[in-house]
Amino acid sequence: MQKRWVERNTVDIGIVSSLSKALNIHKVLATLLVQRGVQDFEQARKFFRPSLSDLYDPFLMKDMDLAIRRIEHAIGIKENILIYGDYDVDGTTAVSVLYSFLKRFYNHIGYYIPDRYKEGYGISFQGIDYADENNYSLIIALDCGIKSVDQVEYARSKGIDFIIGDHHTPGDALPEAVAVLDPKRSDCSYPYKELSGCGIAFKIIQAFAKTNQLDEAEVFQYLDLVAVSIASDIVPITGENRVLAYYGLKKLNNNPSVGLKALVDLSTKVGDMNLTDVIFQIGPRINAAGRIDHAKDAIKLLIAKSLEEARSCCGLIDMQNMQRKDFDARITAEALEIIQQSETAVKRKTTVVYQEDWHKGVIGIVASRLTEKYYRPTIVLTKSNGHVAGSARSVAGFDLYEALSECSDLLEQFGGHKYAAGLTMKAENVPALQMKFEQVVAQRIAPELLEPEITIDSRLNLADITPKFFRVLQQFAPFGPENNAPVFMAKNVYSVGAAQLVGANHLKMYITQEGAPVFDCIGFGLGEYMAYVNKGIPFTACFTIEENVWRDKRNIQLSLKGIKLI
Repeated sequence: MQKRWVERNTVDIGIVSSLSKALNIHKVLATLLVQRGVQDFEQARKFFRPSLSDLYDPFLMKDMDLAIRRIEHAIGIKENILIYGDYDVDGTTAVSVLYSFLKRFYNHIGYYIPDRYKEGYGISFQGIDYADENNYSLIIALDCGIKSVDQVEYARSKGIDFIIGDHHTPGDALPEAVAVLDPKRSDCSYPYKELSGCGIAFKIIQAFAKTNQLDEAEVFQYLDLVAVSIASDIVPITGENRVLAYYGLKKLNNNPSVGLKALVDLSTKVGDMNLTDVIFQIGPRINAAGRIDHAKDAIKLLIAKSLEEARSCCGLIDMQNMQRKDFDARITAEALEIIQQSETAVKRKTTVVYQEDWHKGVIGIVASRLTEKYYRPTIVLTKSNGHVAGSARSVAGFDLYEALSECSDLLEQFGGHKYAAGLTMKAENVPALQMKFEQVVAQRIAPELLEPEITIDSRLNLADITPKFFRVLQQFAPFGPENNAPVFMAKNVYSVGAAQLVGANHLKMYITQEGAPVFDCIGFGLGEYMAYVNKGIPFTACFTIEENVWRDKRNIQLSLKGIKLI
């Protein structure tokens, strides 16, 4: 699929020039900083040198004082506390952080993860009954609960208090909990709004430690889990998240918890892990537990006390991940066949596919694959517990949550983010949803959003890619949403020697530009251009700049994102 190339808007040349001189860096690097909101030396210092002292006071979050007071009261009178979380990476890391922290000095504590298939997403009545039957009088819900008004009321009727720690968008009414921690509350003045669910758990233990004069090291030992949640939940790598991810990756690469150490040992990564490695190597394995069986298997791994115990848990999770891959491949193929059999379905601006026997645990992954293939808002549905359950994914720039809100009359329940959501509905409403979702999206979506785009941060001459340039560029990491690895464009480059195909359809070659050195290049999925570049004709390339590690040798490599023929 061809992609549109879109160059970022120009920035203030005067600020760029001033910043370039103040920092003694190339103007292109100064441009990248200005694009990220950095305009002076002090802001640049904070950007390049994230500090844990830059983390906000957790008590700036509304209701945090109430939450800590209630937890301390529970500990004081030896109440049983249940840590409740969602079954995805964000939820299981959040539960693991708070459970492991409190368990260090308080024993009357347990955890609960709902069964994806029997209970579905969020706080369930079954989970509350479990708490009641096992004498838990305080439930701390993480990464879920912001819309669980009825469930919290049900718990209150049984004498069970709730603390909600969520990061999703609230509904019209908040649950009547003892405390509702969510930076997205309209009445919450917490300075940073984009924490992950595990980030909320981290703020709780940070607040508890501050109240009880505990060493900050007691809190910071969980930063590797927070980084895994930030990567896997695709939250912005800005502000507080950038600080947490920066130090979380340091811990992951130097001194991880035994559970994450076992997962890292299973990965194929050479050298230090970055957030992308976490997304593809660690996140899917943690998620596989809840997709294939039960997410409590992931919790057991993440709270393991010894590497031997962690490796035992990891073996099971790795097997579940292999099963997940099999389901994923089969269901994706079936979904593509359904679409391709209908000319109308192919031409739509949306994809909504339904099959009763699809495995609920992988429909979110399948929705992502279909979005990649057809590049349009997508919903994948299957039968689950007498209802239809669905996962939805969007394209860059289109608010999926708002579109689903327009279809809420056809849904039993829905929730999520701008780009990903989950829903439940009655089977008889599926055809109506296919029609209405198409109508809503067709009316709202700009035509250009239905074409994948490559956002080019800056033009760059290959001669400017010096070791110093690359060293400074590396300090822009960790990369992720709203701080993606910069994409550069270079004109009139050409291949040196013979380009070749590697793997399925990947282009491997060396390129240069007049007056520039030769650079190693890899273009994933760009094999169609091999015959052209081998003619030695100049072309325009857009690329990111990476470090390639092979047999202990390191070199700068350009990762091609697109080629335009001249």
